[in-house]
Amino acid sequence: MASPLLSVLTRMIRTDGPIGLDRYMALCLSHPAHGYYATRDPLGPRGDFVTAPEISQMFGELIGAWAASLLAGFSGPVRPCLVELGPGRGTLMSDALRALRAAGAVFDLHLVETSPVLRALQAERLAEAGPTFHDSVASLPEAPLLVIANEFFDALPARQFVRTARGWCERRVGLGEDGALAFGLDPEPDPQLTAEAPDGAVLTVPSAALSAMRDLARRLVRDGGALLAIDYGHTDPGFGDTLQAVEGHAFADLLARPGEADLTVHVDFSALARAAAAEGATIHGPVAQRDFLLAVGLEARAARLKARADATQAAVIDAAVARLTDPSPRGMGALFKVLGVSHPAFTALPALPSR
Repeated sequence: MASPLLSVLTRMIRTDGPIGLDRYMALCLSHPAHGYYATRDPLGPRGDFVTAPEISQMFGELIGAWAASLLAGFSGPVRPCLVELGPGRGTLMSDALRALRAAGAVFDLHLVETSPVLRALQAERLAEAGPTFHDSVASLPEAPLLVIANEFFDALPARQFVRTARGWCERRVGLGEDGALAFGLDPEPDPQLTAEAPDGAVLTVPSAALSAMRDLARRLVRDGGALLAIDYGHTDPGFGDTLQAVEGHAFADLLARPGEADLTVHVDFSALARAAAAEGATIHGPVAQRDFLLAVGLEARAARLKARADATQAAVIDAAVARLTDPSPRGMGALFKVLGVSHPAFTALPALPSR
């Protein structure tokens, strides 16, 4: 059955011509009436995917302890803001708040969320913390910021270019002869792209992610603070098509059901780091998620939980640790990376080497 967004896209393309991949992703994910995040809770067994905070409470608790250690060093007349970008169901922050309260951390909680469905879940789960909601980082207060971004950058729209005999031509979404959505290429190459690569190579340009990182880095340099980004992706620049659609915990056709599947690209951590450094921020990492979680005390936290657990509960804890730290190439421990960005005054961040 055709998705509601399909007719919207078809009319748009017939009127204005093929659209860039970034525009397609933005409409699929954020269309106010038919966008993926505007219409559902995508997380958990009944959704389309599971994130680390949903796997175990330990993940959020360790992020909270990490944040508390930094907030203890914040000083000045302005109260710092703890910010989460794309907070999902509020699970990470709910778990983090336990560690933050235990440490006596002082902050105001701010959540950047565009989905009305998820915002309602966050408001309910985090009511005691009194969060302030934002549609974007632009409306965050002028105050020191400690920003948590778990699986945020991967869902931001990106552009793609394909190497042809003519040069790098942008990939677009148009209509095939049968009237269905189809990928195509601009007839003329982009003159600004000159990288050497074999014909057919795909270059992904994370345009929205880079813009968001530049904005955040400028804020951190101006007002103070730090950012922790956790996502799946790569640390070395290169070519390849990592655009994927996920529906019902399985890969799906990118064009078949727009607005009904999650669309993401692997995060280019080297590009994010360069964008932040260009704004004067200090870069920490990235490191593999496994190394970060072990450095901030995952094994010790698991041992404390198991001391109060029965055999079945202990097995669940062990399984969660294994899943979060799986070192295989496609496991969460290796595929996911952790990047820190900060005001230059932060010469070091816990568990992250500074560049």
